[in-house]
Amino acid sequence: MTTENSAAPRTYQVRTYGCQMNVHDSERIAGLLDAAGYVKAAEADTADVVVFNTCAVRENADNRLYGNLGHLRPVKDKHPGMQIAVGGCLAQKDQGDIVKKAPWVDVVFGTHNIGSLPVLLERARHNEEAQVELLESLEIFPSTLPARRESTYAGWVSISVGCNNTCTFCIVPSLRGKEKDRRPGEVLAEVEALVAEGVLEVTLLGQNVNTYGVEFGDRLAFGKLLRACGSLRERGLERVRFTSPHPAAFTDDVIDAMAETENVCHSLHMPLQSGSDTVLKAMRRSYRADRYLSIIDNVRRAMPDAAITTDIIVGFPGETEEDFQQTLHVVREARFASAFTFQYSKRPGTPAATMEGQLPKQVVQERYERLMALVEEVTWAENKKLVGQEVEVLVAVGEGRKDGATGRLSGRARDGRLVHFEGAQGIRPGDIVHTTVTYAAPHHLNADGPLLAHRLTRAGDAHEAGQVTRTKGVMLGLPTIGQPVALAASKDACAS
Repeated sequence: MTTENSAAPRTYQVRTYGCQMNVHDSERIAGLLDAAGYVKAAEADTADVVVFNTCAVRENADNRLYGNLGHLRPVKDKHPGMQIAVGGCLAQKDQGDIVKKAPWVDVVFGTHNIGSLPVLLERARHNEEAQVELLESLEIFPSTLPARRESTYAGWVSISVGCNNTCTFCIVPSLRGKEKDRRPGEVLAEVEALVAEGVLEVTLLGQNVNTYGVEFGDRLAFGKLLRACGSLRERGLERVRFTSPHPAAFTDDVIDAMAETENVCHSLHMPLQSGSDTVLKAMRRSYRADRYLSIIDNVRRAMPDAAITTDIIVGFPGETEEDFQQTLHVVREARFASAFTFQYSKRPGTPAATMEGQLPKQVVQERYERLMALVEEVTWAENKKLVGQEVEVLVAVGEGRKDGATGRLSGRARDGRLVHFEGAQGIRPGDIVHTTVTYAAPHHLNADGPLLAHRLTRAGDAHEAGQVTRTKGVMLGLPTIGQPVALAASKDACAS
């Protein structure tokens, strides 16, 4: 087992499941472990510490976690001193049951005390017994913690955590608590820090991002925040996105801010869940289909080029064929650029799990297939409208799974659409290219002609140099584990 005086620091790996919030929390976890002297393990290596950042929302989340823990048990047996930690929403839900079911787990921590992880790992090693620590309310806002960012060109910025809604299908409020908002100055300071590192695109995150300001009594705070991000354009902030707004809280001042702030992208991900007012009421979604469509009309009136995406649940308890037809109607009217579609499945602890009218699997599956067919028809028609148009693409890593075989590169247009384009020498992830759309598919665009322009960026320079984007946080006396001086110096150089 590595001691404080050992030359080699302990290594770690973070495995993430679930939503963007979890992805961003994992960046915080990695940042904490970096700051405590751990080093990210190479993919082929067995890490000294494996952290599971779990999700309780996705189907079969429990089975997936315990299956992965089971696969790790023999690995741990062969590597004395290896530690396994479980955090995230499933840890908050199952709590001490995780150690009972998988006694080889060393640490269990919740959504409210991410910052405790390094201390808990050290305590588990010292005491040689599992440490389970879960708080019922937020200990410290996660964004005050250091982060090791996954990208040199795009960054997540959490503006709030938790949720004040009571949707009957959702377990998130009980796991992440009531909404807590950061002060605007703190949010902007983090955005500025990312821009200073060369990041070009920032996505503002919140469970209901547009209710931002509820805690400090300013219902217009989110629109003001978008405009404030616009003031950072001259410093290099080229794109601002946000996810996910709640239709019930969507106000015209946000639409105005989107339309009038040059670096705010004309893309909107706004969950629908159902097009049936009866089902929306049963879901406790405090808007109706007409209200949803009126928001889309207002967005398109202000920004005709806006790409609108959504989430839809099929087969909610009590959903009739007429209800489902109403959902199909909204899909046709809304003309979504894409839609994330889900078959309803029970989540223990939610009111919907015990509702009458649970639908047979075959009924849900058949409706799901019809919905998918319509979504593809609509999104393909919308994408075809862009053939022949010029698009600005932020070159990305890992967006195109077939890029190696096709010789293309991939990235996102300003409206969020995925674009595969003809590769050329010298283009790096983080660079900006302009190209012309030559072909449209339901889920992506191709641009197979010559590039119209290619702009080198600081983000591309950083990616090419293998740098890691880090943002500092407020350290709370977290223990280190003997990081060598030379390593510390090299890490400081990367962060500068």
